[in-house]
Amino acid sequence: MFAISLGEGAELRPVEPWQAQEFYEHVERAREYTGAWVPFTVTVKDLESARAHLQKYADKQASDTGRFYGIWVDGMLVGGIAFRIFDTSVDGCELAVWLEPTVAGRGLINKASRILVDWAVDERGMHRVEWLVSSLNDRSKATAERLGFTRDGVLRESFPWQGVRHDMEVWSVLAPEWRALREARAAEAGAVR
Repeated sequence: MFAISLGEGAELRPVEPWQAQEFYEHVERAREYTGAWVPFTVTVKDLESARAHLQKYADKQASDTGRFYGIWVDGMLVGGIAFRIFDTSVDGCELAVWLEPTVAGRGLINKASRILVDWAVDERGMHRVEWLVSSLNDRSKATAERLGFTRDGVLRESFPWQGVRHDMEVWSVLAPEWRALREARAAEAGAVR
């Protein structure tokens, strides 16, 4: 298994079905903080449903239609990022992210997202990366904007969740835009030194 350092004791690596117990414990810690926005943190209710969720993504990875990664800090699973959709027929994918409240605000989602968008664009030839978010989820919208995604529009009342029909904002970044953003970040980092 690979692990990519995110700095300060944090790393990004796959979460697989054999890690269902660790994943379930993470969901229990994250549930209250993320349940309003992240469906699996509500639907994963026990070890069996945790294993089924991870198996669904293992199957998606085997068919090249999705992937599921965790963020560990000091050896503890505290969040993650997934390619909820990965469609090579249209060169498009969708990122989904979540964290436990104890590690929010540390830039972990920004770092992990950059790694996965780089991989999707550079290695897999994705042209469009999407970020779908409830119009009520200000933290996630701010993250998409900080990463350089553009708000494409709103799918009005398109997502029924926990008794509420949410407007879903569609944010995206195109491969040429992502490469230009990456070059600008690198140039800015070089100028700071």
